[in-house]
Amino acid sequence: MELCFFFEQAGIGLNREEIIRIWLALKNLVDTHPLQHVRLWGKIFGTDQNYYVAEVEYRDNEEEEGEEDEEAEEHQEEETEKEGEEGEEEEQEEDDTPKPDFKPPPTIPKEGPKQGTNKKTYFVCNDPGKPWVKLPTVTPAQIQLARQLKKFFTGRLDAPVVSYPPFPGNEANYLRAQIARISAGTHISPLGFYQFDEEEEEEEDAEARDNFVENLDFEGIPIRDLVEPSLANWVHHVQHILPQGRCVWWNPVQKNEDDYEDEDEEEEREEPDEPEPEQGPPLLTPLSEDAEIGNIAPWTPKLSSSLVPQYAIAIMHSNLWPGAHAFASGKKFENVYIGYGHKYNQENYSPPAVPAVQEEFPSGPEITEAEDPTPEEEAALRAAKQEAAEAQEEVEEAEEEEDEDD
Repeated sequence: MELCFFFEQAGIGLNREEIIRIWLALKNLVDTHPLQHVRLWGKIFGTDQNYYVAEVEYRDNEEEEGEEDEEAEEHQEEETEKEGEEGEEEEQEEDDTPKPDFKPPPTIPKEGPKQGTNKKTYFVCNDPGKPWVKLPTVTPAQIQLARQLKKFFTGRLDAPVVSYPPFPGNEANYLRAQIARISAGTHISPLGFYQFDEEEEEEEDAEARDNFVENLDFEGIPIRDLVEPSLANWVHHVQHILPQGRCVWWNPVQKNEDDYEDEDEEEEREEPDEPEPEQGPPLLTPLSEDAEIGNIAPWTPKLSSSLVPQYAIAIMHSNLWPGAHAFASGKKFENVYIGYGHKYNQENYSPPAVPAVQEEFPSGPEITEAEDPTPEEEAALRAAKQEAAEAQEEVEEAEEEEDEDD
């Protein structure tokens, strides 16, 4: 209710009755799961139903529900792939037909729990009071494809995502990918509220740090400084998502000893070019370094009231993700998203065109199949060969007789 009061000052948020129902639903979520921290992430509108999203953290040494099932599914998929490879090898031994040497690029692995894009866990429900449903973890492929799509949510987690390029999953996966993108781009906090741990700061580089702690000595920033156009007093406290779809870059070119059977093959094989590691802004980067959207600033700061500035709070509106807001007052701040889950696009969205039909290999005399000769043609060919052989024999006999006469 306190956060509801603060957001009401800026005309943001939900009505009080809805907030009370959400608070009771979050309380029920805490009572049924071993959670350490719970917050209302926001509300996403759908065509049939809406989504209320809760962001949670499990307690230490508590295994998240469903992790074991996901690991078992992954292990089962690996075993199935191995069996398929073994079956292909057996078929190759029996069948001498040449096989293509093309190998698809390696699948980029997803980040583990409490890391990168899967650092937080999310629960959703269509209405406060209905059961909470845990969203699955997100994969880099889903984030990459979500960047190419723009679809309205239906409010049904099992609804298929009909799109081009085809999305690897249903609406639950698409919703989870959009939540990760929105969090990475819009979750901000006042400068100095969070700080890096001194022990980790000595061990790790600034770009490699992914954990921070709350600064107990933080005393707050004056409201006037928080609404300055420079935006230097606000920072991002969620890791940036790289173009690869992960927060920490994964090298797709990795040498495996199993890939090389003999040393001779290893010498003959050309080593692939090492790709350049993708880099993004580190944690706690000020908003002043955010890229502009054309001629529009990425954020719009404002005071909640100009009539009583001594009681006003600082409000931040995201122009990149319309519906994302943040407030700060003294030592308190919070982020919330209320919108359709769409990113702002300067131009009208147009779906990518389907690629042209692949051309067939050009036909020529070297690959064109010849027509079978008729029986009459085969008989004529045999007769012609026989005549040519008899003529050759006669010539050879005549040459032998001439040699004998000489």
